Amino acid sequence: MSEQFSPEPALDVPIVFVDLETTGGSTSEHRITEVGVVEVGPAGVSRWSSLVDPQQPIPSFIQQLTGITNEMVRGAPTFESIAPALFERLNGKLFVAHNASFDRGFLRSEFRRAGIAFDPDVLCTVRLSRALFPAEKRHGLDALVERHALVPSDRHRALADADLIWQFWQRLPALVPLDVLRAQIERTTRRYRLAGDITEDLLDTAPAGCGVYVFYGEEDAPLYVGRSVRVCQRLRSHLTGERRSSKEIRLAQQVRRVEWRATGGELGAMLAEAQWIATLRPGQNRLPRVTKSDPEDAPWPFQGAIVFEEREDAARVFHVVDRWRYLGHASSLVQAAQLHASSIAGPFELSTYRILQSHLARGLRVMPLGVPSGAPASSTESSLV
Repeated sequence: MSEQFSPEPALDVPIVFVDLETTGGSTSEHRITEVGVVEVGPAGVSRWSSLVDPQQPIPSFIQQLTGITNEMVRGAPTFESIAPALFERLNGKLFVAHNASFDRGFLRSEFRRAGIAFDPDVLCTVRLSRALFPAEKRHGLDALVERHALVPSDRHRALADADLIWQFWQRLPALVPLDVLRAQIERTTRRYRLAGDITEDLLDTAPAGCGVYVFYGEEDAPLYVGRSVRVCQRLRSHLTGERRSSKEIRLAQQVRRVEWRATGGELGAMLAEAQWIATLRPGQNRLPRVTKSDPEDAPWPFQGAIVFEEREDAARVFHVVDRWRYLGHASSLVQAAQLHASSIAGPFELSTYRILQSHLARGLRVMPLGVPSGAPASSTESSLV
């Protein structure tokens, strides 16, 4: 018969309190030896645990810490064999763990090896404890046991430690005003369950450096265009970050698809962002104001297309502009010429005109496309219109 529980602090989804024991700290090198789950939902509380054969030796110091020996896991199920049932137990529930990035990271890696995508929303009780009790210096599980009179049954075993996290959760409504507690839970929870076709694995493929990105909503309507010097990190902040504004949270809830482009530099990102905003006209970007002094077209002050160089880390990129149209970037002057040759004539881009006028006035050095690599670039300050 399942244990009944107080529903406070009430959440919209069931909760699982999870703890793991492993052969070490690396998700690529080490494996899980035990899983413990305390599941809390409308029907009450249920507990589940299993030893897991890691298919590798358990180091002696970890055997001493956990009490789990090589003999104990010999003949236990492999993770792959329990993966489908464990996924059903965890899927769709808020994943709560102490040092949650460790437990989530190991489970995500093990599920991936079993061919299952695992991206739960996660609440770390270390972070929650720090947020709720900032005057305290220690927030490890032993500190929580001492501070909140938790009752350990078998420390460093998965189910027993998962139960300690559940005990801590039960103590909180008596220690913190409910509205504060709910607000901190919402603020601390990391939302990994992304909308549409966006997954953690997809975000891993986003550029680590400079680039632009666009969010699309229902019916592929453009929502927002942005740029960043760290695109992958910025996307995670938008979609899964803890310190998001209410505006960012509302935006993330509407996103169904994301597209990005590496730009190889900050000025390239600025040009590409402005170009995308002008073309896509996304609903949550402020469109640049057109004034009476802005030209509908402008003379091109060069004899042909130009390139300018940016560096990102050790890499060189060459940006191509022709008649106030930004054509993109290439990794060499030869590729820049090919990019120009394959481009199709387009309309005057006011955004490109504005950005380049500003940077040319500050001494941006450009050269005509077709100048051999290594030839001196020229400053175009005197050629401004």
